[in-house]
Amino acid sequence: MILAILQARFSSSRLPGKVLKTILGKEMLLHQIERLQYSKMIDKLVVATSEDSSDDAIERLCQDNNVEVFRGDLNNVLDRFYQCAIQYNPDYVVRLTGDCPLTDWQVIDQTIQYCLKGDFDYVTTSSKFPDGLDVGVVAMPALKSAWEGGALPSEMEHVTQYISKKPNQFNNGVFNSSKNLSHLRLTVDEPEDFVLVGKIYQSLYENNPLFLIQDILDLLRNKPELIKINDKFARNEGLLESLKVDKEYLKKCIKNQSNY
Repeated sequence: MILAILQARFSSSRLPGKVLKTILGKEMLLHQIERLQYSKMIDKLVVATSEDSSDDAIERLCQDNNVEVFRGDLNNVLDRFYQCAIQYNPDYVVRLTGDCPLTDWQVIDQTIQYCLKGDFDYVTTSSKFPDGLDVGVVAMPALKSAWEGGALPSEMEHVTQYISKKPNQFNNGVFNSSKNLSHLRLTVDEPEDFVLVGKIYQSLYENNPLFLIQDILDLLRNKPELIKINDKFARNEGLLESLKVDKEYLKKCIKNQSNY
């Protein structure tokens, strides 16, 4: 069984409440869920949010729209993710984040198929894909190992970080894009990101609610000025910040050890 877990919380550091911000009158999270439901490979979709009261609204939104929801630790996302997964006993888990309302179900299915065909422990989309079309597929035993062995702050916040850093322990793979689209930023972390995503939906959604990455590329080719809206932001800012926290964490551990 293939379980998709969509991580979502209200307390985003750069754009708080982004998953509940509306595009064309519908919450961004619901737009993403709508797109995910077209997947042919995902057997079950669950939204994993936190037990913090700030995420009560996410739970209500899911319940009102017949979407399964799990609540767990606010800051230890790895634990929240794992505790959610074991409720369903899946063979593989697809990791998705609630800041990707332009996610493409075809890319997701192709990544899952690549993982299954290669019998990988973990597969992620390559950086040739736009930021915002990221997908991670992890076998349940590998996820359990990450939960048992992860200790660094980055490993708590970024679910598959522990696995991706250990290619000798896990059979990891990368699903590549035929085109290098790494210059495109289709995620929502900053206000400018939300502006761009809103304009894409305004241009495409009415005629085709299930528009895919090729439709977006065609739009950006005709309106190249849209790309400039958010092109000043670096990719993977959250992970880079977490890695800085790792360094401080390790310094404190070394200092504490020297005091004994």
